[in-house]
Amino acid sequence: MDLRNKKRMAAQILKVGVNRVWFDEDDLDEVSGAVTREDVKRLIARGSIQAKQIKGQSRARANKIQLQKAKGRRRGHGSRKGAKHATVTSKRKWIKTIRPIRKRLKELRDTGAIEKSVYRKTYLRAKGGMFKSKAYLEGYLKEHKMLRQ
Repeated sequence: MDLRNKKRMAAQILKVGVNRVWFDEDDLDEVSGAVTREDVKRLIARGSIQAKQIKGQSRARANKIQLQKAKGRRRGHGSRKGAKHATVTSKRKWIKTIRPIRKRLKELRDTGAIEKSVYRKTYLRAKGGMFKSKAYLEGYLKEHKMLRQ
């Protein structure tokens, strides 16, 4: 028996695709006997014809990747997109560098490890980008014997 026409009608009524229309195996004789749209609507109301649920798409793999990214993984060269400063702007990078240096300079000045004049000079040098980290700052101060013991 050819039920394609019934399937098409049911799909239009249920507002789903033809592949999502389901016929009850026990009522196939009644389904084949349905001729008009009204007959098909009656069978839908009775439950002989139904729309199958949409098959979802699992988020499991995507969630796994999100978890890895949250942990800081998947940041290698192959995963990067965009220009040189697309992930971290040059300003953010500068802020990350200069804040600890300035904080350390203030600590040294407040404890009396360096004089105010030395503080001012090194502060301005730091502003100019002379030190790339706190360690470099410390090394510079020790090398030039600016630290008091």
